[in-house]
Amino acid sequence: MLRQFLFNCRGLRPATVPLLRRARLLPVLLGSAVLLCSCVGMGAGEKPELSVPGVSFNISGQGSQPEQVGTGVQLLVLFTVLSVAPAVLLLMTAFTRIVIVLSLARTALGTQQLPPNQVVTGLGMLLTFFVMAPVFNDINENALQPYLAGRLAQPAAITRGLEPLRGFMFKQTRPADIALFMQLAKTTQPSTLEDIPLSSLLPAFVVSELKTAFQMGFLIFIPFLVIDLVVTSTLLSLGMMFLPPMLVSLPLKLLLFVMADGWNLLVESLVKSF
Repeated sequence: MLRQFLFNCRGLRPATVPLLRRARLLPVLLGSAVLLCSCVGMGAGEKPELSVPGVSFNISGQGSQPEQVGTGVQLLVLFTVLSVAPAVLLLMTAFTRIVIVLSLARTALGTQQLPPNQVVTGLGMLLTFFVMAPVFNDINENALQPYLAGRLAQPAAITRGLEPLRGFMFKQTRPADIALFMQLAKTTQPSTLEDIPLSSLLPAFVVSELKTAFQMGFLIFIPFLVIDLVVTSTLLSLGMMFLPPMLVSLPLKLLLFVMADGWNLLVESLVKSF
């Protein structure tokens, strides 16, 4: 009916066009009113009522008993540990140093997002597995397989599995960083390495890895920085002030990196640094 009405009114004056456009909204408004009335259940002489379904979040019933509340807290702690466990495990390996050095090498080349982040992270994971292979094999043979075979209890398996990781972290951690976190924790001076808790060893290891990675990154930056300085000085001496130095230095840096077999040297240096 509305279409027929609009078809018959095509010959009206232009001033009536806005009124016709507003008339097109009538079906939408009427439909919305009908839907609203049906939702609230409005009847003759009745007040509109809107019923909202109730939602209840309960764990183990009503949660009135301490045991029931404790179960919910345990589930919350379990989910939290599972969410942060991969990051903690990566921090206990060689991944931190490797991925930072690869990222700094990409920045030194000036290739923006090449290689992509996925390639840098994937190469870092592969090199991490290669470096940590002896440690993982030791954990598998002395802790995981005896535990799966039932020859070793869970607490003993965890303790034995942490020993290779602790040995790896002790070799790569500076004594000054360990002393710093032991002092911050206000613990007694340990007599042996076994007396150093993992809560102090892990952050000390990460800090040491960050320092080593930035030292290696500084050495990587030096040859590319020299190329940038030479190119910039040459362009200024030739009067080409409006030519971006990066446009000229980038091919030269890529040529130097390829001719020196840079990826081979970089990966060799990373693996041998452990």
